[in-house]
Amino acid sequence: MQFGIDISPAGEWGDPRSLAGLAALAERSGWDGVFVEDYVFHPSGLDTYDPWVALAAIALATERIRIGTMVTPLPARAPWQVASQAVTVDHLSGGRLILGVGSGDPDSLDVRGLGAPAALRTRAEMLDEGLGLIDGLWCGEPVTHRGRHYRLDGVRLTPRPLQRPRIPIWIGGQLTRRGPRERALRHDGACLYRVKPPAWEDLTPEEVATLAGAAPDGFEIAVGGRERRDDEAAEREYVSALADAGATWWHEYLPPAAPLEQARRHIAAGPLR
Repeated sequence: MQFGIDISPAGEWGDPRSLAGLAALAERSGWDGVFVEDYVFHPSGLDTYDPWVALAAIALATERIRIGTMVTPLPARAPWQVASQAVTVDHLSGGRLILGVGSGDPDSLDVRGLGAPAALRTRAEMLDEGLGLIDGLWCGEPVTHRGRHYRLDGVRLTPRPLQRPRIPIWIGGQLTRRGPRERALRHDGACLYRVKPPAWEDLTPEEVATLAGAAPDGFEIAVGGRERRDDEAAEREYVSALADAGATWWHEYLPPAAPLEQARRHIAAGPLR
């Protein structure tokens, strides 16, 4: 089991310099990954900074930990730009990037506020088409594409990612829906939730075991993404059960409204190993 901390490029300590400092602290304190939320317009109206600039700063401030987005709403972004941003951070980090993607929350300002398609089926189509484009662009060969939602005409993205065969792609979404589950199994990992935030229900070890049983070798299953609960003994027991069921990552979330010193103390205390 590896342990990730999820933070936001938003709020009083969400600027790239502050996040880089927290990521360096996380690396020193035994965490295995630092992942950032991807918003242009934060749902709480907080000051919000570009996640890819933040990841670039984090890459330069760390040496060991994995870094990535958790998650990028791909239908609300240009896939070719995400492909290029990911390659840049992959090179900056020496091949430590993970790209987490999902279809996006239809109620978020990044979707609703920009007039992006809100229909679930349309966003799912855009997500799959965009993922295909990213995969093609990362191959370093010219890409011509005439799809339902995107068009490219002989464009070639270089350099290629450092990681082979590609930067790992983790798929977010609701575990209880067939589409996100099947999409995750076609890629490199799952960071699925059970009930749409801000409501929360933990995945059960049985659900993790079912997903792990259908997954190919090397598939990553990231569980969590919520704040640590007060009963630490119960949390350790739950995380241990997830590991036994086949989960490979446990993620904890630090809300951007938390005071900076509280965030530092939590990160410095290390993960629930």
